Amino acid sequence: MLKRELALQLFEAFSMQRWNDMIRPVELTEMDKHAHKMIIAYCLGKYEEEKGRQVNWDTIITGGIFELLRRIVISDIKSPIYRKIKKLHPDVFRQLNKWVYEQLKPMFEGLPKEMNTELKRYLFDTNKGDDLTKKILEASHIYSSFWEFQIIKKVHPTGYKIEEIERVLKNDLEPFLDLAGMRKIICKGKILNFVDLCGQLRFQIRWSQTPRLPKTSVLGHMLLVAIFCYFFAREVNACSKRIYNNFFSALFHDLPEAMTRDILSPIKRSVEGMPEAISKIEEELAEKEISPLLEDGWFEEIKYFTRNEYESKIKIKGRVKHVTTEKINEKYNSDGYAPIDGEFIKIADDLSAYLEAYTANDLGLNSKHLQDGRRKIEEKYKGRIIAGISIEALFADFVR
Repeated sequence: MLKRELALQLFEAFSMQRWNDMIRPVELTEMDKHAHKMIIAYCLGKYEEEKGRQVNWDTIITGGIFELLRRIVISDIKSPIYRKIKKLHPDVFRQLNKWVYEQLKPMFEGLPKEMNTELKRYLFDTNKGDDLTKKILEASHIYSSFWEFQIIKKVHPTGYKIEEIERVLKNDLEPFLDLAGMRKIICKGKILNFVDLCGQLRFQIRWSQTPRLPKTSVLGHMLLVAIFCYFFAREVNACSKRIYNNFFSALFHDLPEAMTRDILSPIKRSVEGMPEAISKIEEELAEKEISPLLEDGWFEEIKYFTRNEYESKIKIKGRVKHVTTEKINEKYNSDGYAPIDGEFIKIADDLSAYLEAYTANDLGLNSKHLQDGRRKIEEKYKGRIIAGISIEALFADFVR
């Protein structure tokens, strides 16, 4: 089972400031950057599939998660220094990865054993998957940094080394222009607007009326929920399509909030029929605003991901059927049913919110909103077991 230590380690990415030696009009955090990176990776992967190429989504997902964990552990090393160590001092880089592995190994003990092996392989195997998978991850990593840099450049265009940084980033992107998606982004195709829209979710702060530390964005929250969902899926031995669907459903689960902003749950529940009304408005706005930014066929998948996002579902002969996660485990855990565990997404969403309150409390912020939020989540999952996972034990780990 997912351990408290690993959940808190991931949450640290919200506190990691990027471009810390530059003038920034907003906070740019490691969690937000990696969330944007994985959305870009989704887009690049979809374009490659349209060209008939085989995309290893399992490797893309694990690569994104493991790289984020590595960056959290070595947070004191700036990216340019990290790249030079990797390129010029391979022995030192290997020792660094050995140290990273030793830090993360105890946190993986509650997860399936093969995940520990996969982490080790990722850190020490210089051939991390096939060339296409590596290119998608690397291109997404660089472009998400370039996206942040454009914000910094607008604020301080004459700053020290601004021109040099821009030149280096553009040169770094050039080898990836054989990817159809990168060409469309660089040439300002419509997918760039989708990438920009998703990137702007880093500016939407959650719990905006409640003082908290660290502040968390909708964008970063979506990735944290996706990572938790991935761990849950691995615990129940999910099929490949189920893992893919769970991860990307969670990654996009708050995408409609780009249209409506983050409306707090108490407000949603304040009036009878309010949740349904908001969901209907979000669906209509998504159809109007998001659909035109995507390639033909993509929106249908996004719609499957985001509509009734907290309900578990499958597809039978192209039609969506709502079932339970227990039923998926028993009967529908195969790629042909395209299963999504909406129940896991809800648990992961609540766990992310719980961590926000837990961390703020731990730092001395004890408002009524935060205390009530923690208590309600703890009470909600008392005695709950889903697909063999004790959700009560998951939250009890934080109050031991």
